[in-house]
Amino acid sequence: MAELGGMLAAAILKVVGAQIGSAIGGQITLQKNFDEDLKKMKMALESVDAVLEDAERRSITDKSTRLWLKRLKDVMYVISDMIDEFEADTQAITQPSARKCSFKKYLAIMIPCLTIGPKIKMANRMEKMRDDLELITDQHKMFKLTQGTNANEMKVTDIRETSSIMETQIVGRTDDKDEILASLFESMTEDITILPIYGIRGLGKTTLAKMVYSSSQFKEYSQVWVYVSQTFDLKHIGNSIISQLSEGVKESEYTEIQMIHKSLQKLLAGKKILIILDDLWEGEDFHLESLTDMLKVGKDSNVVVIVTTRDEGIARKISTIRPCKLKALTDDMCWSIIKKKSAFESRGGKEHAEKTGKAIAMKCGGVALAAKSIGHTLQYIKFSEWESLRDSNIWTVSSLKDTSSIQVIASLRLSYSIMPSYLKLCFAYCAIFPKGHKIVKEELIYQWVSLGFSTWQLGERCISQLLGLSFLEHSNSESVSLCTPYTLERFCYFV
Repeated sequence: MAELGGMLAAAILKVVGAQIGSAIGGQITLQKNFDEDLKKMKMALESVDAVLEDAERRSITDKSTRLWLKRLKDVMYVISDMIDEFEADTQAITQPSARKCSFKKYLAIMIPCLTIGPKIKMANRMEKMRDDLELITDQHKMFKLTQGTNANEMKVTDIRETSSIMETQIVGRTDDKDEILASLFESMTEDITILPIYGIRGLGKTTLAKMVYSSSQFKEYSQVWVYVSQTFDLKHIGNSIISQLSEGVKESEYTEIQMIHKSLQKLLAGKKILIILDDLWEGEDFHLESLTDMLKVGKDSNVVVIVTTRDEGIARKISTIRPCKLKALTDDMCWSIIKKKSAFESRGGKEHAEKTGKAIAMKCGGVALAAKSIGHTLQYIKFSEWESLRDSNIWTVSSLKDTSSIQVIASLRLSYSIMPSYLKLCFAYCAIFPKGHKIVKEELIYQWVSLGFSTWQLGERCISQLLGLSFLEHSNSESVSLCTPYTLERFCYFV
């Protein structure tokens, strides 16, 4: 999966190039004549900008090109940090604050000769970075990269804003939902019923759990949704259930299991509760038994628990009734998702693209997430370019053994490869958040704006675009909150 490592280079180059451009003629150049160094750096970046598109395309299969892009990306990060540091130091000397100015800096202002040492150090760093950048950028000649966009390659210069409203129509899972509901109400006991949903990643386990969660058959139940994650934390699960059942009360922070049990005894007693435990990884019998015991503490309660997991062994250990094994979608179902996401039926000339579209659907391998992501991408490229996507070698290039991961990562990577630069940067920033992390939309946009990745209005559009691509998803509890899917976290890691 390291083949994704260089795909962000073009987006970073634009930001660093702009940063160097703004530094030219600024306060930083007053400390020494850095103007020439900065101009040479900018020229070096401009020399490779024209061929980066071809380099990113080749990096998918060619290790040497991939390594060169990684080196280029790394040196651009260092240059960006260096300019930030130099500008901060320069401002401290040229525009000192009376309250914050140290005695050392005061002397540097009053006695200029004392700043000679730092200037020399700054000059040496600037010269070294210029030489390093020129060395790396000159290496691109050995790859014989071509300039401009390949006529046979897809490219989207902009992506229109889409609705961020959660989907109301789910393809291919209605029968699964009905079977689960029937099984639950036939087998439900007076204390606790646990039904796991298991299957490979990207099939739609969480989506199916949401369908059950929102079913009218549970309208009289108090409802709780807990994202469990790969790191099993029984106290976190218990506190989350307590917080959601105690409406209007601040977040529960019990540190002792005994206190959690006592609180749950009161909250669960005599009530009907539906609990979704999403993305359970823990397979140790001891932990699973502790989890089950914690959910049984309510006297005269009726607790229904839906668990989603990829592991069949975990599903069988924790279940009280037969688990639901989620199967792959059919190729026709994947094509239905793609048609819906790509607005296929409302486009002219669709008759000639249907065969190609069905071939793309087959490549999704029955994985809903792959079909959703690639379908959204197809909405913004011409029918004449669908064949390029169908024939892309991205579908087959992967080091993953899990075939479901290959389809999901391939579809996400194809969508990523034709994103506008601004969207690549905003998306890649999301990699700092752990999987399943809830992100308040306004806070995320504020961070993008602070980093210079976007304006506020553009940030709003980026959120809508990433939701449409399934690169972000709505959290279950708050409409203004977003979360990062597990598969996305793995994808971001390699970008």
